[in-house]
Amino acid sequence: MGETMPASNQRQPIKDWMTIVQFDGRGGVRKLEEAEEATFTTPAKGFALISGNSRAPEFKVWLKRELGDFNADLITVPSTRSRCTVLDDRALVVLRVARPGADPEDVGRQLLTLWIEKGRVIIASELNIVEFLGITQWQQTHHAPVSPADLVARLALRAADRIEPLIERMGDSLDSIEEMLMMNRAGDTRSRLAHLRRTLINMRRLIWPQRDVLTTLEIEDLSFFTARDRVRLREAAARTARLGDEMQTLSERAVLVHEQLLDTRAEQMNQTMLLLAAATVVLMPLTVISGILGMNVEGIPFHDSPYAFWIVTGFLGLLGVAIFLFMRKKKWM
Repeated sequence: MGETMPASNQRQPIKDWMTIVQFDGRGGVRKLEEAEEATFTTPAKGFALISGNSRAPEFKVWLKRELGDFNADLITVPSTRSRCTVLDDRALVVLRVARPGADPEDVGRQLLTLWIEKGRVIIASELNIVEFLGITQWQQTHHAPVSPADLVARLALRAADRIEPLIERMGDSLDSIEEMLMMNRAGDTRSRLAHLRRTLINMRRLIWPQRDVLTTLEIEDLSFFTARDRVRLREAAARTARLGDEMQTLSERAVLVHEQLLDTRAEQMNQTMLLLAAATVVLMPLTVISGILGMNVEGIPFHDSPYAFWIVTGFLGLLGVAIFLFMRKKKWM
């Protein structure tokens, strides 16, 4: 592993592909401008945030110079899952964030890969970190993170803020499906419900691993983490866990709605079969009698009567009505 040089002892040129933000450890924050001559020092109680485009070749070169080839590859290699890895007294954290304005059925994901060490946090991502964190607002309110762990916790809370509206929209969609079922307007309910359940599964894969990441980071024995840092990480993990619980509740509701849909379809099928059976019971005696009278043999009753057809037709009609009324009285239909 490459040796990490403290941020306070280095001269850092500010490039288009990299953003440097200084935190003074007391709630103050300052984003270094691109035109500013590139030296910065980290206050004794503060830390620096260095954010770069994970696809920029210049940023990869900078990472290799700062962290060594092995650590730089850990940061820039794309990951499919959130995770937390501790290396000596440093931590590598991978978070996934929903894209802004994402639809629940198509949640685009952006990766945040963080290298956390004493006095410095390095983020490799295509995401605009300054906009995502709201650093401009922090400059006005003087309420910026006071430590690297506090920054990670706020990143996780921002990620939760993007996911929460998606969960609410999925809940509204499930409510709509339930309402359609109650009003017997199934329509394309089955396909909508199946699509919603697949979306819930994908969202759970996004949320639950991040809870585990924050919990792991909280319990790791990093020397620069304070008791306040661990409380902040615990709060972020609890917020993420709450979103996971909401997803679990929606999943359970979706299962119940699916069972209700199956019951509705089964009831409709039973009603259809009942009508077919009732029609068979009514028509079967009439069919037997008409079949017997239709035999082309000697001795058929009313063979020579000119009124035989109407007599038989009237009798069959009365018999059919009598059978129908009998079944209605027995509540068989």
